[in-house]
Amino acid sequence: MKITFTDTIQEQSQPWELLVRPVTAAELGQESASEKLDAADPLALPAVKEAMQERYRRGSFKASPEQTLSIPLLGLLPNSTAAFIGLGGGAVSADDLRRLGAAAAREVRSQKAASACLLLPTALYAGIGGIETGDAAAALAEGLVLGAYERSKTISEESKKVHAAELQCQLCGEPTEEQTAIWNEGFKRGVTAGEAVVWARDLVHLPGSVLTPEALAEEAEQLAADYDLDCEIIDEWTAQEQGMGGLLAVGKGSVHPPRMIVLHYEGDPDSEEKWGLVGKGITFDTGGYSLKRAPGMEEMIGDMGGAAAVLAAMRIIGSLKLKANVVAVIPSAENMISERAYKPGDVITMMNGLTVEIVNTDAEGRLVLADGMTTALKRGATKLVDVATLTGGVVGALGEVASGIMSNDETFRQQLEEAALRTGERVWPLPAFKEYRRQLDSDAADLKNGAGREGAASIAGMFISAFVGEKPWLHIDIAGTSWISRARGWEGKGATGVMARTLAELVRRG
Repeated sequence: MKITFTDTIQEQSQPWELLVRPVTAAELGQESASEKLDAADPLALPAVKEAMQERYRRGSFKASPEQTLSIPLLGLLPNSTAAFIGLGGGAVSADDLRRLGAAAAREVRSQKAASACLLLPTALYAGIGGIETGDAAAALAEGLVLGAYERSKTISEESKKVHAAELQCQLCGEPTEEQTAIWNEGFKRGVTAGEAVVWARDLVHLPGSVLTPEALAEEAEQLAADYDLDCEIIDEWTAQEQGMGGLLAVGKGSVHPPRMIVLHYEGDPDSEEKWGLVGKGITFDTGGYSLKRAPGMEEMIGDMGGAAAVLAAMRIIGSLKLKANVVAVIPSAENMISERAYKPGDVITMMNGLTVEIVNTDAEGRLVLADGMTTALKRGATKLVDVATLTGGVVGALGEVASGIMSNDETFRQQLEEAALRTGERVWPLPAFKEYRRQLDSDAADLKNGAGREGAASIAGMFISAFVGEKPWLHIDIAGTSWISRARGWEGKGATGVMARTLAELVRRG
């Protein structure tokens, strides 16, 4: 779907197939004001407004968020149909605008319209509920791009038609030049973020036979070339030289060797601060000899959701040219079974010198992340964030609704929570009590890589904390949110690309 923006209302003769008009409960109530509306606004037509008010009185259309009602215009306007999308009855939030954008994109697709126009009443760009104009524009654009996303399919019918549409957004009323400029900048920022998340979703949806560690490294190299990033690809031989015992242990059971992917972005050369973003890149996870159950294993193509989030965040950061320094690290491997695969009872030496007893080969993510943390620290990271589809424990605790987070720095954790609030991606703190760390004590090594199911999400986070030193650190477990079983809001069924926008927002706000 091609999405464009204009700051002026088009003439009434503009032949859009579909007009999309956000509407609030107040506009349809009996006491609704009779404000002057643009000529192209379908609510300016008495017949249309009366029909909408009648449905509102009957309760068949309550203008609740995302509720949609389509009305044929029957020649009253040159457009075929008007689709009204509810915004609710209270103050409109950024999340409401994302949902509006997603609902609008879905309606265009549902109507199979080749061209559509989303009309934006003055209230949506002149200041709403304390949301800055630019942030409102970005939220709407994100919703439009993400709501338009459909997972691509491998199909045998070459002649299968794909619906193509053009959706234009127009500001109604008489926006000032300043409002227009701010809205335009925010809209472009939102499109940039949305397109990066779409790219992340596509990466996660790729089959494991296609997206191997080598292929993921190639994607990172192309990203670096497109957005002027520096890229290092560390192969299995160099990883051996650098002592990456965790990455090598996990990856040695596969015919596809592991890779440590490192991207560098220098947007603030005068600063000594450097973000270290580390994303788990297990391109397929069988669980190794601690084999997973067969039902649902096909979704393990998504075990590199953390890597996709970090790469998409780097795409946003590079595209917007943010004033920050970032090193992104993606430890990537396949966790497979073979005569070479690592086994329970093995003791491995990590990149930072710590030894780890393997008690569960399905607790592989924390091993590759640990070497990823050390890699980021060796490249100058002064604060660390890891993102991973790490534990079933966080799914049991938070379901598909929120990502679990942990930190060794209260201020840093609050910064993440504020960034997530702005992007509409929910997070919830996990406890980081010392008792969880003690459960990782081992009789055979410095620590072991698991301690059973109870408290598993916190225990996994505490394992990673052993590799961050004294640096401020954030851990984000997206096992429940990176892949969802049913569509919601601006997220479709399957891969969500969660945390890409939040990471970029965290870096943007510093």
